[in-house]
Amino acid sequence: MYKRKTWKEKLHDSKDFPKVQPITEYQQKIWGEGTIVIAKPIEVDELMKKVSKGKLTTINKIREALAKRHGATIACPITTGIFARIASEVAEEELAEGKKRVTPYWRTLKEGGLLNEKYPGGIQQQMERLEAEGHTVIPKGKKNFKVLDYEKKLVEV
Repeated sequence: MYKRKTWKEKLHDSKDFPKVQPITEYQQKIWGEGTIVIAKPIEVDELMKKVSKGKLTTINKIREALAKRHGATIACPITTGIFARIASEVAEEELAEGKKRVTPYWRTLKEGGLLNEKYPGGIQQQMERLEAEGHTVIPKGKKNFKVLDYEKKLVEV
């Protein structure tokens, strides 16, 4: 019988990553020519951990750092997003176990300062954590929320 991996096991399972490969012809229509890196999940977690209280980053800033680290043109947006989700789930598991210092995933926003509905607890929980750290969250459209003046608090990772 197949045993499902825990979030922590997924975070530490680097399979054959990181992998840098040419951007496929199909992908070139979206991202242009060059190379794409699929990083290790733990690398995304490490970058998310660098964001201190009061500061923010975006998933695209993390992608830029990963591409630079691996000498690639871009980092894969799909796997980077998945790995950020894994890091957030591990952080929640660790908080539930009583651990105090966890990956502050709530400080990693989507592009445009938007909150991430795929994080544990959805937008509501991310909003509560950000507001507890002094950020102001405002509506952006019907379903989205963003951090007000997030650009002023962005850090490189």
